[in-house]
Amino acid sequence: MSMDLSEFLDVFLEECFEGLEVMESGLLNLDAGTDLEEINTIFRAAHSIKGGSAAFGFEHISGFTHVMETLLDELRNGSRQVDRETVDLLLASVDLLKEMVEGLADDQVPDESRIAELKTALENALKTDSPTTRDKATQEASPTPEQTSENSCWKIRFAPCADLYREGNDPLRILEALAELGELTVVTDSGKLPPLDDMDPTTCYLQWEATLKGDITEEQIREAFIWVENNCSLEIHPMETKPDTTPASAPVASVPSSEPASPPIVEKKPVAATKETKTSRESSSIRVSIEKVDLLINLVGELVITQSMLNQVGASLVQQGGPESEALLTGLAQLERNTRELQENMLQIRMLPISVAFNRFPRLVRDLCNKMGKDVDLVLTGEQTEVDKTVLEKIGDPLVHLVRNSLDHGLETPEARKAAGKPEQGRLELSAQHESGNIVIRISDDGAGLNRKKILEKALENGLISDKEELSGERIDNLIFQPGFSTADKVSDLSGRGVGMDVVKRNINDLGGTVSIHSHEGQGSTVVIRLPLTLAILDGQLATIGGDTYILPLISIVESLQIRQENLQRMAGAAELYRFRDEYIPIIRLNNLLGNSGGTHDLEQGLLVVVEAEGQHAGLFVDRLQGQQQVVIKSLETNFQQLDGVSGATILGDGRVALILDIPGLIHLFHMKGNQPAALAVAS
Repeated sequence: MSMDLSEFLDVFLEECFEGLEVMESGLLNLDAGTDLEEINTIFRAAHSIKGGSAAFGFEHISGFTHVMETLLDELRNGSRQVDRETVDLLLASVDLLKEMVEGLADDQVPDESRIAELKTALENALKTDSPTTRDKATQEASPTPEQTSENSCWKIRFAPCADLYREGNDPLRILEALAELGELTVVTDSGKLPPLDDMDPTTCYLQWEATLKGDITEEQIREAFIWVENNCSLEIHPMETKPDTTPASAPVASVPSSEPASPPIVEKKPVAATKETKTSRESSSIRVSIEKVDLLINLVGELVITQSMLNQVGASLVQQGGPESEALLTGLAQLERNTRELQENMLQIRMLPISVAFNRFPRLVRDLCNKMGKDVDLVLTGEQTEVDKTVLEKIGDPLVHLVRNSLDHGLETPEARKAAGKPEQGRLELSAQHESGNIVIRISDDGAGLNRKKILEKALENGLISDKEELSGERIDNLIFQPGFSTADKVSDLSGRGVGMDVVKRNINDLGGTVSIHSHEGQGSTVVIRLPLTLAILDGQLATIGGDTYILPLISIVESLQIRQENLQRMAGAAELYRFRDEYIPIIRLNNLLGNSGGTHDLEQGLLVVVEAEGQHAGLFVDRLQGQQQVVIKSLETNFQQLDGVSGATILGDGRVALILDIPGLIHLFHMKGNQPAALAVAS
């Protein structure tokens, strides 16, 4: 029976990428010293990729991986020492292997010349004896008594689990691999084979007993089974006497026999245990398309809106009274609890650990440090902190830029650090944690910090500020997020063109988050990124202006307060400031900025909501606050059009549409328009 393997290709590619990540991470850990278990993990990942690619007929991948596997095997058995040159060569091989696998996904033709060049480098490395290789060769030239005592015959019992074929494995390949090691005789046990009408062609019913003769170690035999080691019961025993075997003319043939040469094989406990373990492992997770998950989450969002509408209708009916009102209220409360629990559990499905984004940085830091001649210790904490998949995908590039910027601008060379009285090795830390319903990521270094004097000079030179402005230290630090801003003395392939930090800020703002930097000259800098856990729902504060309701993201709100006349300060040009703690903040009249003709104009009759964005505070003037609520975010751009100062919309319980305000966008719009009427007519 022929099997169409194309349906398994996506699973194979995903497993390849997972294996490549394991290999890269393990190779980076080898820099600190030889760890046998780490080498075994890398070897198993390479072996799985080789076996899978061979099964699919991707000979260019399996052939290349085979040479890598041979070099890894020398590291694993101790015949070769782990050194920097070998690790660098294997890391370059992993990079190329990743490109080859990506080429399969994108139907791209591999670069044969690069593959041949790196494959030759691996083969040349195998021909070069390391000190350990020479020592072992000397030992092998003088065999020990244990080696000379002939124990070169092995008895092998291989009992696969029933789902061996469904996993894409083929027992014939394993037997062929054993036959390459020595003289192999195989006897097939078909005792579990059901009648033809009851047979499932995807189920493995056969077991095998084999005798293998030759100068072979048990480890070599187990390598043939490494891809199915968790999917079978395997027994390997040395034989003290030479057994009678079948003729060697057909050493690999699988020979079913009506009269078994040995007693029927009874299923032993290890097989049952293996099957139980395998079944429980398979049932613990499934692979589901992200499109299906998104569709389900959208439907749950609609359910939340419908439930909110029912709550409002129910509240009205309860006020009218009636014998059924109490039961209705109880039922609606239960519906609200169930809907909330369903929503929270659905959102958890999209959550992934941030280690998915963090795992790229050990390699990045290593390569850049080699290039720049710096010595940096990278510390990752909070890798298991979970965040929405969409946020995770979009935060990767900003994090890469911030890490590169820290390595290039912040952390000094060992010589400069030593002259400054610091340890020669710098420290770069990436951390993630949950705070108040958000995820907070910090990128900290103990480098030179920001030179505020130089930043001010550049800002004045570029016209970003006037010479009359007095800025706090934090405001000066955050000037680096302005477009085109750079303090680099020369342009390099890493930085200096003034492109990047403003893009970082814009990308983070697009995710509904904020970014700020705190620095102490000579001690280091810390970039703080605050992001929502998910882009599907928002914790918002409902605010009323005239007859309309708007949503203010809670992540941006510092506090709300009643305006006191003595703290007001009016400036020339109709600008209004309010003294908030130790600073004056601008008052943004949302009714004017949003083109809302209603609402109060008397500052003492409304409320001031103090918000923070891009390292600065502002006061949003509203009529009143209604309460806090989790709202389902709807894209305004998809359903209407993109509007400055508005990040999206939601549907309230009474069916009305409420706009979700973009705080950084509002502040930017205010600086351009001021409190001029009808700056943005969206209220209607």
